[in-house]
Amino acid sequence: MGHTSSELLQEARDLPEHEASRLLLAAASAERSWLVGDPAVTVDVANRFREYAERRRTGEPLQYIEGTVQFGPIEVAVDRRVLIPRPETEQLYEAAVERLRGITSPVVVDLCSGSGNLALAIKHALPAARVIASDLSPDAVAVAAENAARLDLDIELVTGDLFSALPAEVAGSVDLIVTNPPYVTRDECALLPEEIADWEPALALNGGADGLDSLRRVAAEAADWLRPGGWLLCEIGERHGSVAERLFAAFRPEITRDLAGRDRFLLGRAPMPDELH
Repeated sequence: MGHTSSELLQEARDLPEHEASRLLLAAASAERSWLVGDPAVTVDVANRFREYAERRRTGEPLQYIEGTVQFGPIEVAVDRRVLIPRPETEQLYEAAVERLRGITSPVVVDLCSGSGNLALAIKHALPAARVIASDLSPDAVAVAAENAARLDLDIELVTGDLFSALPAEVAGSVDLIVTNPPYVTRDECALLPEEIADWEPALALNGGADGLDSLRRVAAEAADWLRPGGWLLCEIGERHGSVAERLFAAFRPEITRDLAGRDRFLLGRAPMPDELH
């Protein structure tokens, strides 16, 4: 005997209503408008919904169950191999595109690229850009490659530790470096909600004792890769604003806030030759 959508949603009434609805839409591969009118549901969809609901009860993040996340103008696939892109990181994408407007064929580097969300969104907005995305995790690079193929966006993917895997010929000529590095402190990692700690990759979260391990290295090496006047855009921890300003002093940084009013982004520029004297 078949079920209607409302009957299935009743089966999952232990879950928040909006979550159960999202899971049913994912199971049916349908848009929200599909739920209008309480449609009948096939056996396959019902079984898939029950599986998804059970996965959610174990704490698996909704985005991993749904399989995709909207990020700016694109939708990227995500699973346990990569961090789930957060809405605030879209502000980093918007800041990057704004600073690249007017450059004919910009060279862009995305460090700690994860699912490739930043690199791919920038390439989507600026098709003439050369976008190079680097990540230490081969699993993350594989996800980014799958996303690039699915979206038919041509970016260069390299596996390595921050700048180490970048092609040598772009040194000194990069127009913009963007990065959302791990910035959670080691102690804070131990206090993260289970939904994050048990499912998302620790490599993408743990920034060391004070959360600044990766940012220190970016601050030390970025000038070797940027052209004079090139941009450096970093996502940072909400308590890192003042120390990040000191770390990146050579880039005349500006700390800006996310939509919740927390320090979240560092925007800087490589000095021009006449500023070095």
